[in-house]
Parts: sequence; C-alpha cells; structure tokens
Amino acid sequence: MVRVLVPIADGVEEIEVVTIIDVLRRAGVEVVSAGLIGKPVTASRKVKLIPDTSLEAVKDEAFDMIVLPGGGDGVDNLKKDPRVEAILRRMNQGKKWVAAICAAPALLAAYGILEGKEATSHPSRREQTTTGNVRYLEQAVIQDGHIITSRGPGTALEFALKLVEVLCGWEKVEELKEAMVIGKQGRV
Repeated sequence: MVRVLVPIADGVEEIEVVTIIDVLRRAGVEVVSAGLIGKPVTASRKVKLIPDTSLEAVKDEAFDMIVLPGGGDGVDNLKKDPRVEAILRRMNQGKKWVAAICAAPALLAAYGILEGKEATSHPSRREQTTTGNVRYLEQAVIQDGHIITSRGPGTALEFALKLVEVLCGWEKVEELKEAMVIGKQGRV
C-alpha cells in the first residue's frame, strides 16, 4: 500500500491538512499524520487536530510521499525541527514524492529542494519560494518531476487530487470526483 507522511505543527492551515488527508484516504492511500510533539495540534484558526502519531515515532519509516500543509506559523514550526529537514532531504534524494502547499514551498526552497524547478506558493511567500534558481508560476498546482507545489486553501482540493493522480492514477481521480460531486455543481 502507498504510504504518505503529513507532518503537522501548531499553526497549520486546517483546510489544507484536512483536505489532503481526507482525499488521500478516500483514494485508499495510507496517510500518517505526525505531530512534532505528542499532543493535539492547534491549527491557524484554533481548530484542534489530533495527529495519528508523533514525528519521532515514524521519522525513520519508509514513505512514498511527504506532504507539507501550509499555514505560516505551522511552516515556521516545521522549519525549526531538524527531523523535518532530514526527512525532506532523504525523500528528495531518493526521488520520492515531495509535495507542499501555501507557505510550505518556501521551506522546500530553503533546503534547496526547489533548485532548478518550477514551483508555486501562497503569494505572501513568493520571495522565500524563489530563493535560488526557481521558476515561479502562478498556477494552482505545479508538478516538476517528483516535486508538487500549490498555492493555498483555495487550491487544496485540486492539490489533493493531483497527489491522488500521481500515486493512484487518473482513474482513481475520476472515481473520487464522481463520488465527491466535483465539477457537477450548479450556479451558486
């Protein structure tokens, strides 16, 4: 079974983290949400999230993908944790999937993972995301090789479906879109 690690820290953007985990699990992917410390995480809008486990418990396990949700404070907290950097570097060097949304692509740029890549991020983190040789695009979701980036809460569903596409194939995306009534809405 495909395994995905989603590290989460206080200040994470709740729409992004919940959408990512929900959509991947609907696709049959094993998702492990891992908090930096062994307690509930307080998201950016004060929603309490309970991670599946601690990052310490899974930091050496094998995963097919790591996904970093955004939220400015959440990403800043992830950046302070050397285990996150070590996992990201290991996943990138092994050409495993590395994905980030909102403020999180700036973290990838800080570690040189976006060097020579096309990427996007939340507009407020554009400067930090373009550190080094990064071609910045203002598209909802960008895939460049094994790196996938996205812009923010409003692109979370499209981002999550892209993750399903690369892990499970387009047929699974179509199945989810049908079940979730995506693209079938009438006028608002």
